Amino acid sequence: MITTFVLRDGCLEQQQISSMDELEQQALWIDLIQPTEEELAWVKQVYSQALPTPDEVVEIEASARFYQDEDGLHIHSYFLHDYEDRARNITVAFTLNQGRLFMLHDEDLLTFRVYRMRARRQAGLADDAMTIMLNLFEIKVERLADTLERLQADLEVLSQTVFSTAEKDMGVVLTRIAASEDMNGTARLSMMDKQRTLSYLLRRGDFSAVQTQQLREILKDIESLIAHSAFLYEKVNLLMDAGMGMINIEQNKIIKIFSIASVVFLPPTLVASIYGMNFTYMPELGWEWGYALAIVLMVIFGVAPY
Repeated sequence: MITTFVLRDGCLEQQQISSMDELEQQALWIDLIQPTEEELAWVKQVYSQALPTPDEVVEIEASARFYQDEDGLHIHSYFLHDYEDRARNITVAFTLNQGRLFMLHDEDLLTFRVYRMRARRQAGLADDAMTIMLNLFEIKVERLADTLERLQADLEVLSQTVFSTAEKDMGVVLTRIAASEDMNGTARLSMMDKQRTLSYLLRRGDFSAVQTQQLREILKDIESLIAHSAFLYEKVNLLMDAGMGMINIEQNKIIKIFSIASVVFLPPTLVASIYGMNFTYMPELGWEWGYALAIVLMVIFGVAPY
C-alpha cells in the first residue's frame, strides 16, 4: 500500500495510491506499508528511487542502519508497536533523497497515524522531508514516555500485591512481573536505537538551527527515559526476587509439615513393624493385653517426638 503526502498551505494533503499514474512529482512524503513488487517498481520508475530490501532493513550493524550513498540518506530505526499479547519493535526504513521522505514498514503504527492527523490540521509541522522525520521521532519518544509511565503504574500495583499479607497467586504475579520486564526491555531497545540514530544525524551537522535544537532536545529526552528505564529494571528485579523468596518460604512451610509428619509417625511405624513380624516365639503374642500395650506404645512414641 502506498500513501503520498503533498504540502499545501503548510499542511499535508494525503492521497491513497492505486496506480502509478496517481504518483505526484510534488509529493513530499511517500509512505509504503508492506508494498508489493509492483508498487516498489512504480516508486523506482516515477521518482528514480531505489529502496532497501527486507533483508537490508533488518540488519542491526550501525553501518547498515544509518548511512548515505548515491540513493540518499538511509535511516533504519525501531518503533515500538503495542500488540494485544505483547509489544515488539517494528523496523522502519527512512530514505531522504531529492527533498522527499520515503518510508518503508510492515505495520501502520499509531505514531504515524497521530502525526498524519496533526500535520493535516496544523500548519508548520511538515516544512520539509527532514522535519517530517524528526517530528515522527519526537512523537515516538512521547509515546515511549507514556509506555514507561504505564509500566511504572503497573509495577506499583504489583508491588502492593507482592508485599501485601492477603492471599495471592504468586504464579500469576510472577507472570505479570515478567511481562513488565519484557515490555521495559523492548522499550529500552527502541530508545537506545533512537539514541544511536539521532546521534548519527547530529554528527552530520547539515541541519538548520531549529532542527539542530530539536535534535538535541529529543536526545535529552531519550537519555532521561533510558535512566528511568534502568530504574524500572531494578524495581522489576526487586519484585521478582521478593516473589521468588515468598514462594520459597511457602514451599519450606510445606516441606516442614511433611518433615514433622514423618518424624511423628516413624516411631509408631517401628513398633507396628516389630509386632507385625510372624516369628513363632514372640512372648507378647500370648499376652492378654499385648494388643493394647502395642497401641499404647505407638501413641506414646508418636506423641513424644511431637
